Amino acid sequence: MSLPALPLPSEDVQPFDPPPEYADLRSSGEVIRVACPTGLDAWLVSDYAGVREVLGDGRRFSARPGQASHMLASYGPDAPVDNFTRWDGPEHIRIRRNFAPQVTHARRLAELWPLVERITDEAITAMLASPQPYPLHSRFSTSITTSVIAELIGVPPAERHLLGQAAGALFTTSTTPQELREALTPLYTYLYQAVATRRVQPGDDVLSRMIEHSADSDRPLTDGELTEMNAALLVAGFDTTASMITHGLVTLLNKPGEWEKLVADPDVATSAADELVRYLGVGTGLLRQATEDTEINGQKIKTGEYVVVAVQSGNRDPALHADADALDVARKPGPHLGFGHGAHACVGQQIARMELTTVLRALATRVPTLRVAVPLDSLRWKTDSVVRGPVELPVAWS
Repeated sequence: MSLPALPLPSEDVQPFDPPPEYADLRSSGEVIRVACPTGLDAWLVSDYAGVREVLGDGRRFSARPGQASHMLASYGPDAPVDNFTRWDGPEHIRIRRNFAPQVTHARRLAELWPLVERITDEAITAMLASPQPYPLHSRFSTSITTSVIAELIGVPPAERHLLGQAAGALFTTSTTPQELREALTPLYTYLYQAVATRRVQPGDDVLSRMIEHSADSDRPLTDGELTEMNAALLVAGFDTTASMITHGLVTLLNKPGEWEKLVADPDVATSAADELVRYLGVGTGLLRQATEDTEINGQKIKTGEYVVVAVQSGNRDPALHADADALDVARKPGPHLGFGHGAHACVGQQIARMELTTVLRALATRVPTLRVAVPLDSLRWKTDSVVRGPVELPVAWS
């Protein structure tokens, strides 16, 4: 018998919600077998507790296949494990301990706020001086996230086009392995040269701090590892956060009363940012592979079998919030799975929160009359990408 297809978001039908099939799966706790777009068969986990259990147990469920190999033709689970995001255990911990403090430490984050606020204010000033309707995603959201992440790493404006080129290929589901190599090579080449330069001429940037921090460890990071880590940070920070800003804004502007709450009290931006990540989640899910015979929600899973965890569905579980299907920008931030969970949780999540919070607060303060300039059903949505959201978002204001 053929397996049912993995339920995937369809924003042109349901712009903000997971596929309706997940409601029944959550309520029953059933773990079912599905066929994924790249040809993998996998067990689908849909409830909050089940998703959290899989993501939180790196011993039973490995990230080795790659988090999106069920969606990306260019990134098969049998490819060589040459990316630290696919490492488990001590090797992953070693990399993360050298990487994470540079983008998560409270003191470092405090130093970043003025940079993010300046870049956001400059972007809003440019927007207000532009004709309407204004293409918010390409000229605002992407501009902010590119500038922030590039400033952190120390990538000059002349080289920032490499981020978009790499992210476009990496997150597009139809990209072939050859096309991906061709798109990533220029970015990797630039970063490899930057690592060599920073070793002899360090600056005040994340890359230089990684080199310095690693030098005191038992196994200092190699040039290749530093290149890989910073490429991952640049590409993820470029596209995923930009799309969350755009998707989050179109959600707020189409949910009655939510934008008005933010305008009335811009400090609600902190909780609004966290709520949007919970609400919109990771629509295509994350992939893991069982390392031993085990079970989830009573379903036996054999060693080597794949598991897809439906993050957005888990975040809509009434076990997490009784009204989990409702968007409430004033909801007190709490546990959710929008940034993942466990050892492979998003290492840049604090920066993403900072960017989203800053953008929401600044727009609510400076552009309170912001609105979507076209009917919701006329927006085009990404269909060939694991990063969801509008292709473009025309906005206007009074």
